[in-house]
Amino acid sequence: MKLHDLTSVPGSTKEPKRIGRGAGSGQGKTAGKGHKGQKARSGGSIRPGFEGGQMPLQRRLPKRGFTNIFASSVKTVNVGTLNKFEDGATVDTQALIDAGIVKVCCDGVKILGNGKLEKKLNVKVSAFSESARQKIEAAGGKAEVI
Repeated sequence: MKLHDLTSVPGSTKEPKRIGRGAGSGQGKTAGKGHKGQKARSGGSIRPGFEGGQMPLQRRLPKRGFTNIFASSVKTVNVGTLNKFEDGATVDTQALIDAGIVKVCCDGVKILGNGKLEKKLNVKVSAFSESARQKIEAAGGKAEVI
């Protein structure tokens, strides 16, 4: 089989509708647009959300809150999750990404104190909660802020 032998499956493609090509085509005269009116005119389309002059839904509903474009996006990881690593390992942001614990690191990683740590780890991340720092040091590891 060669490239020029390939054909599409019968019925998978349709000929485009040829609009405004005479009365015999079935789409002549008004070309499927009916008689007069806004949608029959050139450029006569209404924008999304337009309700014919009635106050649109997006303007009727009350607005609340705002989006803080300066907010920092810090990923959080619990201490119990760090048990995935081997004893004595150095855990940093890249190690967390490689292990699949954190998908994407935006503005840093913070370790929270939920769970129990059973391994001695050297953890180097952006921030720690006080309980997380105590649990890491109680297990014999080091909690280092970068």
